[in-house]
Amino acid sequence: MKTIMKLSLLAIAVAGALGAGYYAGKQSHDITAPAAQHERKVLYWYDPMTPGQRFDKPGKSPFMDMDLVPRYADETTEDGGVTVSARQQQNLGIKTARVEKKALDYQFDAFATVSTDERSVQIIPASANGVVEKLFVNAPQQFVKAGEPLAQLWIPEWTAAQQEYLAVRGLGDSALSSAARERLQLQFMPAEIINQVERTGKPQTRVTVRAKQAGYINKLETREGAQVTASAPLFEVASLESVWIVIDYPQIQAQVLQTGSEILASSDSWPGETFHGRVSELLPNMETSTRTLKARVVLDNPQMKLKPGMYLDVKLAHQPHRPAVLAIPEEALIETGSHSRVLVAQDDGHFNPVNVVVGTAQNGWIEVKQGLKEGDKVVTSGQFLIDSEASLRSALPQEKVPAEHQHEMAMPMQMPMAGAMK
Repeated sequence: MKTIMKLSLLAIAVAGALGAGYYAGKQSHDITAPAAQHERKVLYWYDPMTPGQRFDKPGKSPFMDMDLVPRYADETTEDGGVTVSARQQQNLGIKTARVEKKALDYQFDAFATVSTDERSVQIIPASANGVVEKLFVNAPQQFVKAGEPLAQLWIPEWTAAQQEYLAVRGLGDSALSSAARERLQLQFMPAEIINQVERTGKPQTRVTVRAKQAGYINKLETREGAQVTASAPLFEVASLESVWIVIDYPQIQAQVLQTGSEILASSDSWPGETFHGRVSELLPNMETSTRTLKARVVLDNPQMKLKPGMYLDVKLAHQPHRPAVLAIPEEALIETGSHSRVLVAQDDGHFNPVNVVVGTAQNGWIEVKQGLKEGDKVVTSGQFLIDSEASLRSALPQEKVPAEHQHEMAMPMQMPMAGAMK
């Protein structure tokens, strides 16, 4: 009887244990089932050190000694942006600024070079075929005064024409004398030579070439003893009473400088002194090496302080005033070559790239013509890191590397052995 009671109690205990196990298993199934239903979907795996390469299976990175990291579907956004936690923003040094309306004062600051006023350049030619007997000025860049002798020419072919004129003049016929005198003038004979012939009654075959204006010898085209032909250039004299200032300025400031704009120029050669002038011409060609435009200013230079080749700092005497425009700090702009964009920050830590159309830049700010509105927050520091991550997470198709080929990418380049190279 006691044995039967013991067996009954044992059966009840086993049944109870089985029931408890069933209940626990059922509860466990009920708890894990919803978790399985909410399992995050993995799009691909990647190596954080080379995030541009994607893999379709987990495993070891072929590039580094580390496991591949999954990229989940819920981490991507339709706008091509990326979400960064507050802690990550602090680690990356993310800074933002508001899009605001500003009156950009377009300060025109440029460099200029002094050059010769080519309208003042004079060429002094030979009067006729002859020989350079003597040079009074025999070096280029030498300064000369107006009327200063430059060279003495011997012109033997004048002898016959002058003797004929003297013979006709001796006849006393004023009409014939006047005609003979005109023939001398047609041979480019200077009036002072003809007057000497009339005064002395002898042929004058030597003539002194003189400077017609004060300036410097820009070109010296002859030497003593050289034969010259009629109208051949001997000297090129350039005046410094007026000079050209050629301004180089970036094309982004093309709308600021206009013909007639008054400019102020200063030089390190004359500290504290300001030279005033007005833009006479906006030159049509752009300098291809510096990508700058050029403008020409004619400046009076009576004291000849400005010399060709000097550098000047140029500013506008009256800066143009323009209305307020939407503007962002220049460092917020990301230039990609084909277009410009910025990263717009949301309050929830989300950042999305936005293409923008920009205008003129000034004093660290740049005008935004399209793409943003006043009050938007744009990233000014760390934006390149976020922009790169957003580009990697974009919907652009990228090739996934099958797991069986991952080892091929991991194989280092083998250098040839010394024996194999022989």
